Amino acid sequence: MTRRFDGKVVVVTGSGKQRGLGQGILQRFADEGATCVVSDLRLDDESGAVAAELRARGARVETIACDVSDAAQCSALVAATVDRLGRLDVMVNNAGIGFMMKPMLEVAPEDWDLVIRVNLSGAFYCTQAAARAMIAAGAGGRIINIASQAAKTGFPHLPAYVSSKHGMIGLTRAAAVELGAHGITVNAVCPNHVTTGLGAQQNDYFSKLLGFASVEAYLANMAAKNPMGRPGLPSDTAAACAWLASDDAFYVTGEALNVSGGEEMH
Repeated sequence: MTRRFDGKVVVVTGSGKQRGLGQGILQRFADEGATCVVSDLRLDDESGAVAAELRARGARVETIACDVSDAAQCSALVAATVDRLGRLDVMVNNAGIGFMMKPMLEVAPEDWDLVIRVNLSGAFYCTQAAARAMIAAGAGGRIINIASQAAKTGFPHLPAYVSSKHGMIGLTRAAAVELGAHGITVNAVCPNHVTTGLGAQQNDYFSKLLGFASVEAYLANMAAKNPMGRPGLPSDTAAACAWLASDDAFYVTGEALNVSGGEEMH
């Protein structure tokens, strides 16, 4: 594998969970030479294991806690990254929650607010903080938002999640328009279903909601409907992120890239 990101610093929010999308994204960047920042709501044994695995791949790794729903903590995450590592080249807004699965008429205001604060406001706060640092450094940069197939299509029992991900596409486009003059590209990646920790909770919920005999039957049906014959993997999303962060994508901005095996085509 090439080392396109030697000397580059990559921050991925929500990356402290094993077998999560964030870990998968950092693994790809680590394998291509990047210095990696593992960030999650709290630093614990699991985030430590994620960092240790990245170090075993040969990467320099820092761990920085951040509640992305708090603008001050997002600013502190960026400031700590620049202070410890000297720069910030790629910010991946991956932190998100989607486990509040209820019919729309049963969603409490506090549940709605929490999902919007984390998924959408968190992406805005981190985008703003990262862009300020990148502009100050004068070397451009890459901001990548991990949206979802739910950024393009509605799904039942996920009104806040779907709304937040649709909003993330709007944020991506608005930020791209303003930041392009500074050499900063802003794009979104829209994966289909990936069985991470969050994905496993959704598997259990929707297999029951849709009347499947088991989670395995639900996943088999999902695979059968996909043109490529399987659900997504963290490595699929990671590959898209690596391309968007590379020099090959220097003229691509404001896009919402489907990574769904053909399941989503608009």
